[in-house]
Amino acid sequence: MLVARALVLRDLGARGLDIAAAVDVLDAALTERRWWVEQWPDGAAFVAGQLAQDVQDRLLDAKVGRWPSCETCVDEEAHELRIEPELGPDPQWVCEKTGRLAAPLGAL
Repeated sequence: MLVARALVLRDLGARGLDIAAAVDVLDAALTERRWWVEQWPDGAAFVAGQLAQDVQDRLLDAKVGRWPSCETCVDEEAHELRIEPELGPDPQWVCEKTGRLAAPLGAL
């Protein structure tokens, strides 16, 4: 769980969102994912990607903003990166418009 938190926090920092409000969102999502892993221990390998998606959704809902934005599509309208696979090991950030790999989770 702490490794998953560290990966998401590293990516928040890479985009300048390692602020108190975002870290609070991360920690709240982590608490809920702990319960999820207790209920489904085999899902532990997927928790990092799930945590990143939780934080992404909650930051948008909290009006903190879209995170992380795609920085490789300079000619396009602003859009996000998404975690793929949605439920699987080795999560990666992928451009939601082109499907291109941007970075593994924790390496933005």
